[in-house]
Amino acid sequence: MLRMVLAATALVIGVTAVTAQQDPIAARKALMKSNSDEGRIAREMMDGKRPYNNETAQKVLAAYQDTAAKFPALFPDNSKTGDTRALPVIWEKKAEFNAAVAKFGADAKAAAAKTKDLDSFKASMSEVGRNCGSCHDAWRKKG
Repeated sequence: MLRMVLAATALVIGVTAVTAQQDPIAARKALMKSNSDEGRIAREMMDGKRPYNNETAQKVLAAYQDTAAKFPALFPDNSKTGDTRALPVIWEKKAEFNAAVAKFGADAKAAAAKTKDLDSFKASMSEVGRNCGSCHDAWRKKG
């Protein structure tokens, strides 16, 4: 099972790397869509619309860590314009942006370590969720 997960992860990383080189805007949109899908799963479990499953909760948090690892590379200088909601401040304050993304990843990793049941998942997701919102407020166009 672990080998299958690792193989699938390697495949996704390879596809993401190729896509990122060809179209970083499309790659970051796909990554954010995936993050949104994971967030929906988390919200459904926290709201009782989906049964809590610790393995699923850990997958959500692992996906967030993966996003944080990949995201900074998806903002090369040639992707400032086009069909994007990324604000120019990302490139003007690249170190701050990268630090915010790293914090998101670190918080997702800490949340994964603390998550053992629904209550701990809810508590952990509170901090992770704040990071999502603060990044969107600071680095993304509204709309």
